[in-house]
Amino acid sequence: MVRKPASMYRQIKGQAYTRREYMGGVPASRVSQYVMGNPQAEFPVTITLKVKNRVQIRHTSIEAGRIAANKVLTAQCGSPNYRMVVRAFPHVVLRENKLATGAGADRVSSGMRQGFGKTVGTAARLERNQAILTVSVPADKVAAAKDALWRASMKFPSPCYVDVDEGQEYIQ
Repeated sequence: MVRKPASMYRQIKGQAYTRREYMGGVPASRVSQYVMGNPQAEFPVTITLKVKNRVQIRHTSIEAGRIAANKVLTAQCGSPNYRMVVRAFPHVVLRENKLATGAGADRVSSGMRQGFGKTVGTAARLERNQAILTVSVPADKVAAAKDALWRASMKFPSPCYVDVDEGQEYIQ
């Protein structure tokens, strides 16, 4: 069966469904790493990508944004010159009531009767102005970090903005 579009899961509706011990077979999260670059180094400038709206973001979208940002940062800054942290953890389990289609489907499926659904993935629930990604860089790599976060924001279902927290040395 084909997955339903991510736009169906964008709005936050109802209570979060997170108790994995009561459900059989929750698909694993696609987010493979949460800290990239140089995790030990201290950098003077911290740039954060935040969402403007209250939204639910699927784990595949978070991974796509992470890959897009990491690719730009690695190419323009080099691995030892940045630290990127994924701040959104997909813990809400998404369900889908799959209906049979085709010939004889009316005899096979029961429509919305007991339409609880099977688990199809996970998502992160984010409130307004909550951080998705945080990048720490030296002062001369700020433009590259902003570009990386802008490219990552294209993968998320909500409009995003970049918040710069500068140290003493950073002057634009």
